[in-house]
Amino acid sequence: MCKDICAEIMDTQLDVHKAIDFVSDDAHGAVATFLGVVRNHHQGKSVQGISYDVHDSLAREVLESICGEGVGFWPGTKYYAAHYKGELGIGGVSVLIAVSSAHRADSFDALRYVIEEIKLRLPVWKQEHYSDGKSAWLPGNSLREDVSSVCCGKCG
Repeated sequence: MCKDICAEIMDTQLDVHKAIDFVSDDAHGAVATFLGVVRNHHQGKSVQGISYDVHDSLAREVLESICGEGVGFWPGTKYYAAHYKGELGIGGVSVLIAVSSAHRADSFDALRYVIEEIKLRLPVWKQEHYSDGKSAWLPGNSLREDVSSVCCGKCG
């Protein structure tokens, strides 16, 4: 793992202070963060919570790879990316990303790139639990090699 990247799969509460501490750098004037939280509805159904099933080692490797791509697109940036594994209720934090850079534009762009790539590529599966007592697995990552990446705008 690169000294400028921390990628974690956690079964404990994700800690925004840990993320900010990791990416903080005296040469950086910007820190952008993103929290993905469980909401109380999805496609007209009342949601009580979500269970996240994660392939730990592969997911960590994919997170590191995505952040490494970010370093390539936005040199000098630092990354913390974590995904929760287990059950979360409404308002629980499932994804935490922090990116720092010398200037805000790179932090914002890199942060957007990381979350979009996580949604496309991370081996995480979600099972929603509804108020009526039913549950459903949501469509997610296919683990295919040919998944298209979101364009970061750097490739022309």
